[in-house]
Amino acid sequence: MERTKASVVMVILLAVSPIGHVFSSPTTAPAFLWTPHDYGLSYEGVKDLVKYQTVSPKGLAKSVLEEAGWSNIVCSGENGHAKVDLALVFIGRKLHSLDLSKNKQHDPVLTDTLKMSFTSSKFSLAFPYVATSDGEGTVENALITEFSETCGHDFSESLKKVNDVVAIQEYVANTMERKTEKEKTDVILFSIDGLKELDGGKSEGELLSELVSMLEKSGVRYTVLYVSEPYNLGRYGTHVPLARFLEETNTSSSSNTTKCDETCKLKASLLEGLFVAITLLIILISGLCCMMGIDTPVRFETPQES
Repeated sequence: MERTKASVVMVILLAVSPIGHVFSSPTTAPAFLWTPHDYGLSYEGVKDLVKYQTVSPKGLAKSVLEEAGWSNIVCSGENGHAKVDLALVFIGRKLHSLDLSKNKQHDPVLTDTLKMSFTSSKFSLAFPYVATSDGEGTVENALITEFSETCGHDFSESLKKVNDVVAIQEYVANTMERKTEKEKTDVILFSIDGLKELDGGKSEGELLSELVSMLEKSGVRYTVLYVSEPYNLGRYGTHVPLARFLEETNTSSSSNTTKCDETCKLKASLLEGLFVAITLLIILISGLCCMMGIDTPVRFETPQES
């Protein structure tokens, strides 16, 4: 763990140095944690922390609980009253670690929201490289398991899973009404697993931006953990060819579809090019052999005079 300047963090969020291309694995995704409120951290006032090491989902959960102090707010019975009303866990499906270094972002609203939230909060912590396909299962399951083991049975009572913004808005409204009676922090897990778009086709960045804006305006005390687990990583991991082969086998056995996807088209183009190259090579070799087979006389006789 090391302290970085705000300018360096800005570069990390939008343009990771070229070293990131060399050492980052294609099976990693970033995670960001921030809070605009103080809730008794040992290094209160310190912000813009970046943990450059590659961590597993379980390691991420431990760091969130211990280093980010979530064990003091999500585990009931330790403080007597809640210092934070809401801990939001947002499971995204867009960002890869290498995406942070690209000039053109697929979802610029998402990166802008993460950048602004990370740099403007009182405490923020970044994990650029979270191994989302290390055999430990999904990031969501790893977080829930580690939180439950640390907090005990009380955590399951405070955990709420939602997949729409309206449910969170209703929760925040109810929280503000009974704010004086609140004794523990509830954890809301917002996951878009299996869905590419929600709420009328809004992008992931628009959903996150809307949630953060709503929390800011409500006056609720909150902290947010954004974790990215892209579809191709979380679903297939490092065994893409095998998983694709099994999926295509099941599909062909259930239906007689002849649809060719992008990988199929690429293989067909390569195979076609190989056949053309072999044909041209055979023509070239045949032509050279024919030319070498032509036998011409060394000298010509002088024509006789009549």
